[in-house]
Amino acid sequence: MTPIPSHPRDILAGAQAASGFLPVCDHYSGVEARMRKSLQLQADMMDEFGACVFDVTLDCEDGAPVGGEADHAAMVVSLAALARPGARVAVRVHAVDHPSFEPDMAVIAGQLGRQLSHIMVPKVESVNDVLRAEQALLAATGADLPLHVLIESPLAVRNAFEIAAHPRVQSLSFGLMDFVSSHGGAIPADGMGSQGQFTHPLVVRAKLEIASACHAFGKVPSHCVVTEFSDAAALRHAAQRASRELGYTRMWSIHPNQIRSILEAFAPTEDDIEIASKIIAAAASADWAPIAFDGKLHDRASYRYFWQVLERAHQTGRSMPPEAQAYFSAGLIRPVPPQPVHC
Repeated sequence: MTPIPSHPRDILAGAQAASGFLPVCDHYSGVEARMRKSLQLQADMMDEFGACVFDVTLDCEDGAPVGGEADHAAMVVSLAALARPGARVAVRVHAVDHPSFEPDMAVIAGQLGRQLSHIMVPKVESVNDVLRAEQALLAATGADLPLHVLIESPLAVRNAFEIAAHPRVQSLSFGLMDFVSSHGGAIPADGMGSQGQFTHPLVVRAKLEIASACHAFGKVPSHCVVTEFSDAAALRHAAQRASRELGYTRMWSIHPNQIRSILEAFAPTEDDIEIASKIIAAAASADWAPIAFDGKLHDRASYRYFWQVLERAHQTGRSMPPEAQAYFSAGLIRPVPPQPVHC
């Protein structure tokens, strides 16, 4: 006899869309001292929040000195291996057309394939680049490791839907500065700023295309950096607009001071959490049949939305009522179903 599912993640088919389950912040560092500090901060905040609330991505592309790529990759491997259990650590390798790409994949995926949360591949132009990255990954490790990709050119934006459709791809990130630079001066420099990136039509269009491609295939759209890392107000403004207006569910950090602002901007409000908790509790009591709540009809379509609110609350370390928090406690938590990949 098939057991009857009891957990919302099992019951609400469709609620397992990937955008609900990755940490909302992806923190990048490329210098050894900053990598060590990032890993320690991640561990400290895991203790504080009771969950891994941001990824640490160790950077080979911009972090490695020219001529020192192999040594840098070896150093990244040694640092990533020190991450505590439950931590989410990733590596950004070089682009697929860079001479260090295949050595990066052989060393990093070969030695860390079962420890990393994912590998970030920059400057992906088409699904052929994804296929090349996947081939290098499979040659290095037997682990089903997801790929995240950076969309950094007009051609890549045009191909975003095909790229997002690939089963190995878990997330698309927008590379703002390379995207602006690829236009040969047609987009002014302020298109890379915290204000201009939300007003220039070509930049906004690219962001919307990437977000739409991700949501079409259940992948995670990850918003670009805010380079004014000492301007807390600019970061909060950008994170709020990315989350509330452009459909992004994740954002890059390039300075430790940006992490908490991103968590705050992408987290549901206390009122959202309270309503979601009540609706999910009422739905569970009704065995997930339709209910009336506060004069409105709710069924599985809206249950999925409110369950995703609770997932986002968990991923951002928010407090939840005990009946909602219980779904994320030991013994009740259900792992996120792995995405199918080509083997």
